[in-house]
Amino acid sequence: MRLFHCGHCGFLVFFESFQCVHCGSTLAFVREHVDVVALQPASEGGDLWERRLPRPGLGVTHENTSNAGVSESEEPYLRYRMCANRTRYQVCNFALINTPQTPHDALCPACRQTRLLPDLSEPLNVRRWGQIEAAKRRLFYIDVRLGLVHLPGEVGPIFEFLADLPGSMPVLTGHASGLITLNIAEADDDERVRRRVAFHEPYRTLLGHLRHEIGHYFWDVLIARGTGHRLEEFRTLFGDERHDYGQALQDYYARTPVPDHLWQNTHVSAYATAHPWEDWAETWAHYLHLVDLLETAKSFDTQINVPSPLGDQHFTTIDPFLMPPPPFESMLSALVPTTLLLNSLTRSLGQIDAYPFALSAQAQKKMRFVHEVVSERRVARAAQMTSSMHGNTQNLPVSDT
Repeated sequence: MRLFHCGHCGFLVFFESFQCVHCGSTLAFVREHVDVVALQPASEGGDLWERRLPRPGLGVTHENTSNAGVSESEEPYLRYRMCANRTRYQVCNFALINTPQTPHDALCPACRQTRLLPDLSEPLNVRRWGQIEAAKRRLFYIDVRLGLVHLPGEVGPIFEFLADLPGSMPVLTGHASGLITLNIAEADDDERVRRRVAFHEPYRTLLGHLRHEIGHYFWDVLIARGTGHRLEEFRTLFGDERHDYGQALQDYYARTPVPDHLWQNTHVSAYATAHPWEDWAETWAHYLHLVDLLETAKSFDTQINVPSPLGDQHFTTIDPFLMPPPPFESMLSALVPTTLLLNSLTRSLGQIDAYPFALSAQAQKKMRFVHEVVSERRVARAAQMTSSMHGNTQNLPVSDT
């Protein structure tokens, strides 16, 4: 995730920020601007908000990453409405551009993806839900930057965050036909660690869960319903997904833990060996890890020097959202020193490696395939946006309604 700055005072703020700790400005992320915006109550009153003007002498505080049909000249005149989940529960820091069609209790585009919630009269469930939604907003951000939202003919993904109930079957985290289900117990650190140890996993996070499960969704969208040649390429790299999925999972758990030598040369994780669909979902999640890590490193203008008696090695980071998309080899070359530094820092604090993976040549080949599929979509999306902008006689705000 890149760095953000308060539009009023220029102080450093973050994607999850609700308020600038330096000047007190109310902050909200706006999907159309792809930016965290400093807001104040609108001059006309009501529950609308407007941009808070920069302090005198303050330069540009945001990157122009938007291609959603909102020009910089229009931005000062726009009005915003906070996501209803912020107003009611303080669990969301997104805002919407207000239009005559925007209802007073509108949900932001990220929260609208959630269809079912646990019993929110239980305070613990509100906390758990808030943590899961925070992870989902990070997922949504990368999907927006990669042009993977509002795909033609698609209405998903849809999320359900559910709790185990006495006398009912346990809630299983998974994906089925565009519906992603997550057991909210995963928001509890102790429970998540217990499950990570029980399943012999080196890594288990809420964000990792969501990136894995949405990988299943994008397999349906980009591979199964995509161009025919991608499916054949997938089967060549990952295997034949027509093999019995249920039986494959039973076989996997029967042989767990999988010895390292049976997966490290061909897969990104042991679980990826269960079935081609799981191999794809694990690889997709790792690709999103790669993109997020590189954007963060680039945002800090990270330059890494690795001293060696054989000669020092110097590395610079790369912006994964460049257009045209950067070569996968360039991204991978930047990832290796970044994760080396990251893991060295976490070890210095007595923590386990933040990225406990070593990517084999075959795993890299699979990640390259994911990169090619995503890049193909990005290029097509950019061409569509360019064509649309050239065809418009006026530039109007776009709302995700």
